[in-house]
Amino acid sequence: MRNNSLSEIAAILKGAKTVIVACHVRPDGDALGSGFGLCKALQNAGKKAYMLLEEAPPKRLSILSGMDVYYSQLPVALNEIDLFVTVDSAELNRIGGFEITYLQFKGKTLNIDHHVSNQGFAKYNYVLPDSTATCEILPSILQAAGLEITKEIADLLAMGLLTDSGNFSHKDVSSNTYRVAALLKDCGADLYEIGYKMFNCQSKARATLYRRVLNSMRFELDDKLVFMTVTQKDFEETGTDKSQTEGFVDYPLSIEGVEVSVAIMEVKRNQYKVSLRSRRADVNAVAARFGGGGHVLASGCMLCCEIEEVIDRITHAVNQQL
Repeated sequence: MRNNSLSEIAAILKGAKTVIVACHVRPDGDALGSGFGLCKALQNAGKKAYMLLEEAPPKRLSILSGMDVYYSQLPVALNEIDLFVTVDSAELNRIGGFEITYLQFKGKTLNIDHHVSNQGFAKYNYVLPDSTATCEILPSILQAAGLEITKEIADLLAMGLLTDSGNFSHKDVSSNTYRVAALLKDCGADLYEIGYKMFNCQSKARATLYRRVLNSMRFELDDKLVFMTVTQKDFEETGTDKSQTEGFVDYPLSIEGVEVSVAIMEVKRNQYKVSLRSRRADVNAVAARFGGGGHVLASGCMLCCEIEEVIDRITHAVNQQL
């Protein structure tokens, strides 16, 4: 994949008048922060920018202003659009139903992302896999394009930065991550309040769900691998949903000797979303075997089979990476 230069990306954004922005399905804080942050910056510059989402932002992530205006269907005709941007999406199919619209669009497309598995599916690509979050990349793009980073935008980008860095606890956090955090702080971002709401403030229902998930922990490969599971029954009986599981997968890595943590979430009968985290093993390679991907130390995939088969297949794949 060939990355375009920062100046090329800035020129594309400067020249566009009507822009569509889409992120991946089941969006996390980085997808929402980068998408809404970019949209708001473009709107403030007098451009028409529209955020596409298949579903409402998860309640737990709806902590900031500027996340209430989005579209579940294309709000303008295709021929009125100058630029279609995808953020935080390693593959085109990650934008869900909007993939069809994207493929029908004949204009300029821009892919901004930080996943190592991203092969560059747009006409213009800016993928920096050494970045801990797409929200770490956006500030330099906005500055190069002459787009102001207001407090509202800084807060949105800070949310994504904090989410994907695990509140600056992940191994891929670099000196640049802290430099971007400092920049966002200087632009008015309330890092403390956002971090508190994201990582420390939780409902009794989420705490109850977390207790269930911890009780499901299962150790394999001489205790180097840990599985946690969350079922639809768990959600129903605790009054929670999938958005409440943010960060659960990170906990087992705090256990001495654990190298890989896997959270398995039941989507529906015999369909499971698998999230993988690692200290040093390449879990992107694990996820890729099942059609997924992400980062070397943080990846995900979907498997459609019985739960025990999910565990067996993931265990075998992880064992080859340890």
